[in-house]
Amino acid sequence: MPAGEFALIARYFASAACAAAGEELALGIGDDCAILSLAAEQQLAVSTDTLNQGVHFPAGADPRLLAWRALGCTLSDLAAMGAKPVGFTLALSLPEADEAWLTAFAEGLNTAAQQYRVRLVGGDTTRGPLSLTLTVLGRVPSGMALKRSGAQVGDLLCVGGVLGQAAAALPWVLGERLPEAAAEGLLHRYWQPAPQLALGRALRGRATSAIDISDGLLADCGHLAKASNVLLEVDSARVPLDANAVALLGAEQAQACALRGGDDYRLAFTLPLRCLEGLQAEGYAVSVIGRVRSKQVGGALELLHNGRRETVTQGGYQHFQEPTDG
Repeated sequence: MPAGEFALIARYFASAACAAAGEELALGIGDDCAILSLAAEQQLAVSTDTLNQGVHFPAGADPRLLAWRALGCTLSDLAAMGAKPVGFTLALSLPEADEAWLTAFAEGLNTAAQQYRVRLVGGDTTRGPLSLTLTVLGRVPSGMALKRSGAQVGDLLCVGGVLGQAAAALPWVLGERLPEAAAEGLLHRYWQPAPQLALGRALRGRATSAIDISDGLLADCGHLAKASNVLLEVDSARVPLDANAVALLGAEQAQACALRGGDDYRLAFTLPLRCLEGLQAEGYAVSVIGRVRSKQVGGALELLHNGRRETVTQGGYQHFQEPTDG
């Protein structure tokens, strides 16, 4: 390992406020492993995400915003399990050690980590194409983690807020449309996703199944249906849309972004009717968008759209899938 790598880690990451030991982090950056201390009757939740330039973000992306996006979307997996963040690791591949880029990236990462109250506990840096791999660690009371399986007939299908904002922002992210004030909120949602960690914890003992919406509402609801062996019904007219997305793209395109666009990082979950009022009274923006209609081996998803019912066979983006005509 080049000597310069140790200096890079020490300067930009090990000295950051978010890397300081404390709470569950007994030993942080500097040894071969970090050491975490979990309370009794707690389980450890772990998830990893990789973001590659040209696939998950465009070349020239603001490094501060890129750090926010990388951490936010990875923490969303913990939200979907009802876990509280404990720490995260960062494996960073860089074409070169650009001081200005690293300073901005480290500042963005530290700010985001402090906002989400999660600590950087370790990682790695290498030379190569720009790529970020984050692993997040969270804790959840034993036996209380939310899962994709467990949806029951009669449950409501719900989401935790407005959908389609990040997908609607793509023309501006990719530079296909000129900057305009109405797109700023959409861009904020793309670059600074807000993982619904508090909602996830509030769903413990209430939701029968849950998932974070990363590949698109229909695609991820399809995962819920399959894991739970149920027929899920989504009513497109009940899916909450962003007013700016409707104004900028039109209602039809905004709805398409909400149904099939990725990167929402909001929660979709099934919920008994008796639990809905309590969640809404606690201030959570929960919208009912469908229901669990019946048991079905292998699961299935149906979409009510413009007065018609259609079976959804695929919904969102998948790596390594060959494009199809149309």
